[in-house]
Amino acid sequence: MQQGNDYPARARAGSPHADRAATFAADTVETRTPNASGTVGGSLSATALKRLYMSERGEAQVRETRRGLWLAVIVYLLFGISDAILIPDVAMQAIAARFVVAISVMTVMEILVATRAPSKWSDITCAVTVVAGYIGWLIPAMETTAVETFRFYMLFGTIFMMSANLFFNLFFRLSVATSATILMIFFTSLAFVPALEQNQRLVLILFYISCFAFTSYVNWKLNEERYNVFLNAREAAHQHEESEKRGAALERLSNTDYLTGVDNRRAVDKRLREYWSNWQDAGTSFAVMLVDVDFFKKYNDFYGHQAGDRCLVMVASALSDMLKPLHATVGRYGGEEFIVLSRVTGREQVMALAEVIRATVEDLAIVHDQRRDGQAVVTVSVGAAYTRAQTGPKLERIINEADRALYSAKANGRNCVRLFDPNDPLSSDDNENIAATLRMAVRNDLVHLVYQPIQNMRTGRVEGVESLMRLKMVDGTPLSPAQFIPVAERTGAILELGLWAIRRACTEVLAPGLAPLASVNVSAIQLKSRGFALAVSTILEETGVPGSQLAFEITEGIDMEGQSDVIRCITDLQALGIRIWLDDFGTGFAGLSWLRLFPFDTVKIDRSFLQDARRPAGRAMLEDIIRLIRNRGLKILIEGLETADHVDLMHELGIELGQGYYLGRPVPIEEVRIKAVPRLATVVSL
Repeated sequence: MQQGNDYPARARAGSPHADRAATFAADTVETRTPNASGTVGGSLSATALKRLYMSERGEAQVRETRRGLWLAVIVYLLFGISDAILIPDVAMQAIAARFVVAISVMTVMEILVATRAPSKWSDITCAVTVVAGYIGWLIPAMETTAVETFRFYMLFGTIFMMSANLFFNLFFRLSVATSATILMIFFTSLAFVPALEQNQRLVLILFYISCFAFTSYVNWKLNEERYNVFLNAREAAHQHEESEKRGAALERLSNTDYLTGVDNRRAVDKRLREYWSNWQDAGTSFAVMLVDVDFFKKYNDFYGHQAGDRCLVMVASALSDMLKPLHATVGRYGGEEFIVLSRVTGREQVMALAEVIRATVEDLAIVHDQRRDGQAVVTVSVGAAYTRAQTGPKLERIINEADRALYSAKANGRNCVRLFDPNDPLSSDDNENIAATLRMAVRNDLVHLVYQPIQNMRTGRVEGVESLMRLKMVDGTPLSPAQFIPVAERTGAILELGLWAIRRACTEVLAPGLAPLASVNVSAIQLKSRGFALAVSTILEETGVPGSQLAFEITEGIDMEGQSDVIRCITDLQALGIRIWLDDFGTGFAGLSWLRLFPFDTVKIDRSFLQDARRPAGRAMLEDIIRLIRNRGLKILIEGLETADHVDLMHELGIELGQGYYLGRPVPIEEVRIKAVPRLATVVSL
């Protein structure tokens, strides 16, 4: 705010007139203030303002005077026609005198224009022109023999007086001196012209004096008005400049983060659009780096918000000082998040700059001993992205890529740099940040299980529940299995999540005796992973759960042909007493091969067949599938029972097990404990 208070004074000091005005500062003895109409002078003395007024006439005034003089000369020469009519006997001499005067003064004026002489010399030239023109005409005209005509023709001499006072833009004193000189010449000429009668002489004298007085008064008023126009224009220009400077100051203020002094979100967005436009039009590549202060909430909570503000100011200042020589800019993009924009030439340059940013903050050595991650100073995580052919048509794309890279950096332990890689599944997944969330899901309690009952359709007893995995983002946004399971399989996060699900099912429902059986859905990646069977054996041993209480669901989509390692793993799991179920039967192309290659305990028929059983053809298909499975001697579980009609159909078909919203919805483990269902069988489905 202090900067804003003294800004107007600095703005005035930088005005176009300031340097000239300073010359007259010592002469300041009075101040003119605005009147009711807004007419103002300046803060200079009258003398100083007058001198400034004269100095501002300049080259433009000389050109204007030149045009006026050309017009006056043309009119002056045209009066040669009246000479020929009124005083024909001396017309040739008078006209010749006119041309001599005209050529002489115009030559002088052109020289003044060419040499860019001060405006005062053009004014003096005009004044001399008026006097010379009057004398040049008067002397030969007095020799005429047309006495009577000449007595009236002498009245035209007042035209020169009018020119001095009204036509040329002369200062008052110069114009009065010029017209006074003409008046004196007129008085002198009265002694040499043919004798005039007393009345005629009196009329001429009164006319000349009246013209002198009247035109001098008008000239005085015109000069005063011109001076007021100058004052108003000067003040208007001054106010306009101050307004522009205040506007620029407000613009800077609106583009500056109030706390750190770097660019704010508005300024960053504007600069981003400029960078993006240059990239689209000229191919000038640039990088976007998101810089997030690690564990800043813990810093704020422990050290206080004032210390947190000082921390952000120090980080912003360090980044700004470091980036300035590199012609990069930094802005505050949100709470503890900064954004860096820089012109770049390639991947290596982006990574090098991002690492310098990270190291710069770490070198500040701002104490932060509440992190509990082995670090004791404030650090930052940096996510970077840069323009390339695959960036996409929208500016938001590169921000999104940098954001995903930042989440990856945070998921990999923080205080590190990550560059968006379009070929990395962790970065390129369409659902932003899912991969990074999966990697921190178990550690940060972002994943949990809910349980849905499975009912024996013959006895009506609940024999189990299906445990469904639920995942949420860091900000609490829930994700469906259809969103995160494919990402988990592509990135390998399914390995950690799968073992977590097995252990959680054992500890939550099997070890406490809430269920006699738990089934966990496993993927081909898990079955192909070395040591998977051993890891499961370890979990069973640590939780005290026998393998006979655990079952694994294997999706039909896994290709068994030639997968000897998968078959070997399944055999090892079965040796532990674990039951193997075939999940989603009928949705792929490998179902019959699976039934041929491996003896499953239970087959789960996909819910789509039940939904289609309303039609005769759909019911016939379902009955054929059931008959096929029974011929293999396997148990059947049908999913998706949502109405009483579905339950009636199960009874008609003699199905052993059923599951769906009609029989029970998924509930958290707390409700399972409350219900304490005897011999609860749990199905864990990823």
